[in-house]
Amino acid sequence: MNDAKKARKATAALLCSSFLLLSACGGGGSQAASGQPYDENSKATISWLNILHTASPPTDTVLNKIEEKTNADIQFSWIPDASKEERINTALASDSLADVVTLTMLDNSSVRNSLKSGLFWEVDPYLDDYPNLAKISEDTRRSASIDGKLYGVPFQKDLARNGVTIRKDWLDKLGLETPKTTEELMEVARAFTEDDPDGNGKNDTTGFVDRSDLIYGAFKTLSSYFGTPNVWEVSEDGKMTPEFMTEPYIQTMDYMKNLYDNGYINQDFAVTAKTDQQQKFAQGRAGIYVGAIFDSKNLLNMAKGIQDDMELVLVNNITSTGNEADRAIWAANNGIGGLLAFPRSEVKDEAELKRVLKFVNDLMDEETYALMTYGIEGTHYKLDDQGAATILDSDLWQQEVQPFAASRPKESGYDIHDSDPLKQESDKLIAENADYAVLNPAYSLESETYNTQGSELQKMITDATYKYILGEIDRSGFDTAVENWKNSGGAAIISEYEAAYKEIQSQ
Repeated sequence: MNDAKKARKATAALLCSSFLLLSACGGGGSQAASGQPYDENSKATISWLNILHTASPPTDTVLNKIEEKTNADIQFSWIPDASKEERINTALASDSLADVVTLTMLDNSSVRNSLKSGLFWEVDPYLDDYPNLAKISEDTRRSASIDGKLYGVPFQKDLARNGVTIRKDWLDKLGLETPKTTEELMEVARAFTEDDPDGNGKNDTTGFVDRSDLIYGAFKTLSSYFGTPNVWEVSEDGKMTPEFMTEPYIQTMDYMKNLYDNGYINQDFAVTAKTDQQQKFAQGRAGIYVGAIFDSKNLLNMAKGIQDDMELVLVNNITSTGNEADRAIWAANNGIGGLLAFPRSEVKDEAELKRVLKFVNDLMDEETYALMTYGIEGTHYKLDDQGAATILDSDLWQQEVQPFAASRPKESGYDIHDSDPLKQESDKLIAENADYAVLNPAYSLESETYNTQGSELQKMITDATYKYILGEIDRSGFDTAVENWKNSGGAAIISEYEAAYKEIQSQ
């Protein structure tokens, strides 16, 4: 059995911002606070401490429709994404919460400790009573649990969204086929760098364009193609190995170093921001982008008026061996985007909990999903006979609809879909990726050392990885960094994860 299949088998076994405040924190407007008994079928007043990923909160236009569909008066308290860690930590410490609390940072020690402390309801015993919640898979529930207990409804994200976006017009101009192996991808990178793919007679292009992100940039996706485990690898006897202590991780570093040494990648990738990376691609300065496959639509839109001849091909089936059996792609957070959690201080009893769970269940209906994704038909989008949606007014959509997108408990699996062909193709490949997704077996496990030192220790490995790729250290230097990681707390993390894994397996 190949490593990817082994990994899949092993893992299967805040204070409110005043200018954004739409309602007071603390759930003061809840139905229970008004003295009315909770009834699952009655209209409820539900407060929601939520994360805002856009510049401003949405207007009431779409909100009113969502309230109709969920039979609820929703009182949002919005926290800007940029300050979510500080605000959520403060809200947890001061018990300034709401009926529903969006928790996206499940690796944050304050969040994990609050969940483990009993501050929030355990919901797994109730999910199967609701049609949409009942469909949440056991793998998802397990991945979103802490110490084997599920303290909220998981945000269900696509398991594996990454792949390779390539300039098809450049491939055609140079007579190249779409690559299926890492070796073929390297040759495309060479040709895009050395063979003048844009035909302007200048040496002004590179193959890859990347950014300073070893996870959501090129590195981790490429590492999947070499068979690197997803963060951690667990053996059949429960031994845990971090990804950077495996040979495929070293092979990935060598691959990236080869790209860098030969100039097949932008030489400033280690300090390049995502927006700059995308701009460079859109401006025709590179032809290979590794990241979320759905970024392709945005890349093409950004290129309009600059690279109007740009054609893209999306690739998700690259391996280092050329064998289909070795296909693998890492799953970001095991497809978990966080939790919708329900504090006991606000949701007072089981009756209230059931009403709030029904509200979340209703958010996952097809019609509510359409509202939170596309808006109101005829106002924000039009629909063709195949269920494909086209946005009518982008500015209006961004103002009234887009802020809700990150609040969807489930982001895929619905009939309504984007009319853009490139978005449809990326959705298809992302769905296909699920069959080859490699989960992180330690995602739901507890390690006190990781909770207190994990970020600091990971920085040691991140720095060493960059230094290796940039030629500042050799293999011996990297091995020394790994030993320092172990001696500084890494060995304790391994032991604690092994103990936690053993305990979970015995339950």
